[in-house]
Amino acid sequence: MAKYHVYGLGAALVDTEIDVSDNDLQSFHIEKGLMTLVDEARQHELIENLEGHLVHSKRTSGGSACNSVVAASSFGASAYYSCKVANDENGDFYLNDLKNTGVDTDFDGEKVDGITGKCLVMITPDAERTMNTYLGVSETFSAIDLNEAALADSEYVYFEGYLVTSDTGRAAAIKARQLAEQNNVKTSISLSDPGMVQFFKPGLQEMIGDGVDLLFCNKDEALGFADTQNLDEAIAAIKKVAKTFAITLGAEGAVVFDGNELIDIQPYAVKAVDTNGAGDMFAGAFIYGITHGMSFAQAGDLASKAASQVVADYGPRLTVEAHQALLA
Repeated sequence: MAKYHVYGLGAALVDTEIDVSDNDLQSFHIEKGLMTLVDEARQHELIENLEGHLVHSKRTSGGSACNSVVAASSFGASAYYSCKVANDENGDFYLNDLKNTGVDTDFDGEKVDGITGKCLVMITPDAERTMNTYLGVSETFSAIDLNEAALADSEYVYFEGYLVTSDTGRAAAIKARQLAEQNNVKTSISLSDPGMVQFFKPGLQEMIGDGVDLLFCNKDEALGFADTQNLDEAIAAIKKVAKTFAITLGAEGAVVFDGNELIDIQPYAVKAVDTNGAGDMFAGAFIYGITHGMSFAQAGDLASKAASQVVADYGPRLTVEAHQALLA
């Protein structure tokens, strides 16, 4: 039996979340609903100008794949996460936060000089999340940061589409997929963000290679990936690159494909206040489910329920108690 249920790789970002208005986004020329890469000066400018806006969530160790791996771990999965932090206060915070969630990483590895990645998450009144990310040393995350032994001793490897924005990150994802294939480890990817599909599609296709075992995306990402406005056409296109997949549909639930049939997953109606982390939670809960004896329908139901709880509160995470209550 594998030591880890899931081995994740992606950016290490310390998240700060704030309330903004649509006018705020317009006045600072921020594109709503997308993740935009910015330099540190720009991020600093935004934080200074938005000072006084309510900061809802305490700092957390974020990054898309990290959120998913932490969710899987909080449900009870054994998990490992490969990332890169700097030798600074945020880097220490990040590793400590990861340790507290029960996720393994290279805690004793040499930390580089520089700045740990930071993500400013802006939430508008309609609960939409918009992110401005300064990658810091995460931009130089590369194949040498992989723990090949841990990866080979895992049931699934899971990488975020955001890695496509960095040449070394993209190469690390490709290497991780190849190592997984050589060691009979199942491969999974999240397309991460409509902007990744829009601007980096060839790179994503490179990361997917001849295909993955499991793909996660939302409806916008699916349509963009297939260059269509028709969901059925998008599903047909994704079947060509993924043996199984899950497409989240927001308030309409999700549709999952178990390799044989498409299964509609019901939504759980909540008043959404913050959509940040919903897709990450869906993926983490789903991976927990399928590595713990659940069918795709059961795992999809758990994931839908967990994602609905995340959007009903601020921040991308649930407490460990909330995870266990969902299982009960």
